[in-house]
Amino acid sequence: MGYPSVERRRVLAAAALGREAGAPGPEQGDPLRAVMGDIRDISPHLVIIETPEGDEERLVIAPWATAWHGGDLVPGDLPVGSTVIMRTVRDGRVVERLWAGITRMTGTILSVEGRKDMTVQLDCGPHRGRRTIVVPYRATGRILVRHARFEPGFLFDAIGIRKNGVSLALLPATSQPAYPARAVPAPPPAYAGLQSRISGTATWSDAFDEEDRGAAYPMVERSDVGCPDAEVSCVGLPYLAIGSMLQVRNACTDRSANVPIVACGCVAGRFCDRCVECDTSPRGRIVELSPFSYVELGGDLVKGCFNAQIGLG
Repeated sequence: MGYPSVERRRVLAAAALGREAGAPGPEQGDPLRAVMGDIRDISPHLVIIETPEGDEERLVIAPWATAWHGGDLVPGDLPVGSTVIMRTVRDGRVVERLWAGITRMTGTILSVEGRKDMTVQLDCGPHRGRRTIVVPYRATGRILVRHARFEPGFLFDAIGIRKNGVSLALLPATSQPAYPARAVPAPPPAYAGLQSRISGTATWSDAFDEEDRGAAYPMVERSDVGCPDAEVSCVGLPYLAIGSMLQVRNACTDRSANVPIVACGCVAGRFCDRCVECDTSPRGRIVELSPFSYVELGGDLVKGCFNAQIGLG
């Protein structure tokens, strides 16, 4: 007999705790909608995409819209054929931000080769496997100044683009923690529960399925996810099960949403860093969001994080 689905787990957990099962979706703020697809045609005022389901969708580009494809561009200059994630307003028909070909590379350094363009092998955790990335020579200064220990055993986190099947690291997503990946600082005394909201950093990962709305959470039981690397965090997080609903609040935009826990966040839990997006957050990544959930909470994929609070949804 297999494990119940995430939706079924959420309902069972709510029944066991004697509380209502929270529904996924936004709770605060005017709705933002994330849209993904491959660009088929684009002009300064209109973008036509093919969605992952194979449908064609036409969206109006707002006059104030901005775009990114390895650097800031005007939207009409994005390359046809690239995969784009867009943040839309006005019932999802008007685009205000576009990110083309964006990817995030998060894990533990296994090896580094090369002197100009550097090839890096990453261990992205037991659920995501290994990944080979390239740090182009033009980006090495930006990357190395934020990753002082560019050697095996230390953590790495960068944002870049996919180009011709290669993942290029262009921007550091964080300042590298000073400790090895296996030496995460111990958390303070654990919370008795999640009655109060917990503050820290929310990040995103593109390891989720396309168009998923969900979260990876560090403190899930190893037996629940079959992960020997789970249950690690420098934040005093309570244990929660896959299928639990988190209420995530973006402290920078004052937007909040109920987001289901759909994955183990064992890699995110090893980063005891801070986000300085709108203020300085407490140390520790408390949730890692899918790109859709992150964008719909008002996050900027290039900036890589926002100051967050979480509670039970």
